[in-house]
Amino acid sequence: MPNHLLFGISPQRSGLVVTELRAVLTMALLRLLAGTLEITAGLLMVKFGRVDTALKINALLGLIGPVILTLVSTVGLLRLSTQLPWPRLCLTALGVFLIFWGTR
Repeated sequence: MPNHLLFGISPQRSGLVVTELRAVLTMALLRLLAGTLEITAGLLMVKFGRVDTALKINALLGLIGPVILTLVSTVGLLRLSTQLPWPRLCLTALGVFLIFWGTR
C-alpha cells in the first residue's frame, strides 16, 4: 500500500498538508515559547523575592503576551487565507482586533 494512502494524504494535496503542519507547528512552538517565558518569569519573581522586581518582570510579560498572540494569530490567518472566503477571513481578523481593543 502506498504511503500516501496509508496516511490519508493524497499526492495532489501533499504540499498543502505540509504547509498546514508547518503552520500548526509554528503556532505551537510560539505558544510553548510563551509558556516557557511565563514559567521562567514566575521563577525569577520567587528568586528575587521583591515586589518591585516582580512588577518589572510582570510588565515585560505584559508586553510579550500581545506580541505572541499577534504572531500566532497572523500565522493562523495566513494559513486560512488560502481556504476561507474573504468575508470570513476579514471577520476572523476583526475578531482578533476586537480582542486587542477589548483588553486595552
